[in-house]
Amino acid sequence: MTDAIVVEGARKRYGEKRALDGLDLRVAQGTVHGVLGPNGAGKTTTVRMLATLLRADEGKIEVAGHDVRTRAREVRRRVGLLGQHAAVDEELGGRQNLEMFGRLYHLGAKRAGARADELLERFGLADTGRKPVKQYSGGMRRRLDLAASLITEPAVLFLDEPTTGLDPRGRAEVWASVRSLVGGGTTVLLTTQYLEEADQLADRISVVDRGRVIAEGTADGLKSQVGGDRIDVVVRHAEQLRRAAALLPGETAVDEDRRLVSAPVTDRMAALAGAVRALEDAGIEAEDIALRRPTLDEVFLTLTGGRETAEVTA
Repeated sequence: MTDAIVVEGARKRYGEKRALDGLDLRVAQGTVHGVLGPNGAGKTTTVRMLATLLRADEGKIEVAGHDVRTRAREVRRRVGLLGQHAAVDEELGGRQNLEMFGRLYHLGAKRAGARADELLERFGLADTGRKPVKQYSGGMRRRLDLAASLITEPAVLFLDEPTTGLDPRGRAEVWASVRSLVGGGTTVLLTTQYLEEADQLADRISVVDRGRVIAEGTADGLKSQVGGDRIDVVVRHAEQLRRAAALLPGETAVDEDRRLVSAPVTDRMAALAGAVRALEDAGIEAEDIALRRPTLDEVFLTLTGGRETAEVTA
């Protein structure tokens, strides 16, 4: 499969601060690639360099087959960018916003209008195209923002924390739009603070910390690095928590505030049946018993040590 993005040994300093320290990244064409990391890990710096808004101090960076340093204009013709903050004008209508972006890209009045209509229809905004954007819901605004980033039909789209501040319904609307784009062949690089978002959308995920990739793989592959399946038991009475922990196999973890005990398992169904029997025999009442895999939250915290630092900006 052809790589739409290639980054090798990218480095970037802001004074004494190393924003990127030998970052390597490859993104396959027609996929969603998630980039996770704590604040200050280098996510936004990476997006800015890929979009030709920032120049690396060292390293090789190619987007859509072109070097971002020597062929920046060719790269810009092939990429779209949805930043963390809305770029649309709230006083204008949705169609007017898209027409404006089209004119800025030199599409011409007729083509800009036609493209605006295409995108409004594609993102389920056709009935609201003349309504001022200030009357849009959060999800609608973000979908319009996404539509604006696609005016030139980019081969590669950068989404820098695209659903920050949206409610669950708004996030779901944006996710549906992203899936539709990738189904049409667009390559998406996604940075996000919502680990569920990466789990839902990304074909592969890179975990970035201190300016370099420290782990990469599918969501399931990364989860397997921090352990296999677990069984969680929530007991009805807190005084029974320790007794319940003694009945479960392996090394257990106890959360007294949630009245929860968790233990690793290998045979999921045998462990579930065994736990139910053991608890009943011991007269311990369980409010909930569940089998689960590690979450991306646990992967993230394990790999980065739970570290959060201030984001570095250019």
